[in-house]
Amino acid sequence: MLTATESGRRPKVGPPLPPIAIATVALFMASLILPTVLAKGATFPSPYGDADIVVGYFQNNPTPVLITALLQFAASIPLVIFTATASVRLNHLGVCVPGPTIGLVGGILSAALLQMSALLTWTLTRPEILEHAELIRVLHDLAFITGGPGFIVPSGLLIAGIAVPGLIAGLLPRWLAWAGLVIAGLAMIALLAIAFPALSILLPIVRFPTLAWLVITAFQLPSKRNSVARKDTP
Repeated sequence: MLTATESGRRPKVGPPLPPIAIATVALFMASLILPTVLAKGATFPSPYGDADIVVGYFQNNPTPVLITALLQFAASIPLVIFTATASVRLNHLGVCVPGPTIGLVGGILSAALLQMSALLTWTLTRPEILEHAELIRVLHDLAFITGGPGFIVPSGLLIAGIAVPGLIAGLLPRWLAWAGLVIAGLAMIALLAIAFPALSILLPIVRFPTLAWLVITAFQLPSKRNSVARKDTP
């Protein structure tokens, strides 16, 4: 029996990455922007903020909170698809090192924790929960820790799992691979936000470059070896 290559057909390396990455970023950004608009400028509160402000936000904005949960859960789906597709593509390109598997695990963990955060956020729309300030604070803390450090840290593994072989094998432009390694390093440092609240400032600093890096990489990662040589050319 002929293989896909022998029969003249291109081997399947999964769906194109750019639409998947764009869908992930678009859904996640919508989960931040749309609820803010619906809440008339009120933003999703920090767990380190004033307790009355935190409780009041959830009690007064159940619809924006529900939309936040819905869109973030939705964003986790293309993230899983992107992760699996990128891992398969790296293997197809001859990367036989742990990087793609590390990236696969990191991406799956990121998506799973984003889903968990979204589901916890959903519970903050339930009328029976909103009657109890203590429950609001506990669930908000859990949603923050899973969607903050819980999402950011394994996303660093996803980026490193792509950036390292991308750099070594010349699959990505060097500037993009090094940028990925810097973002991945900052993601690991963001782990300390669990113990040191002041370091929570790292979470948005890492989150948004992470999303941008995934989109750019989706366009730059080749699907076949004969396009690799052009990556570092002007």
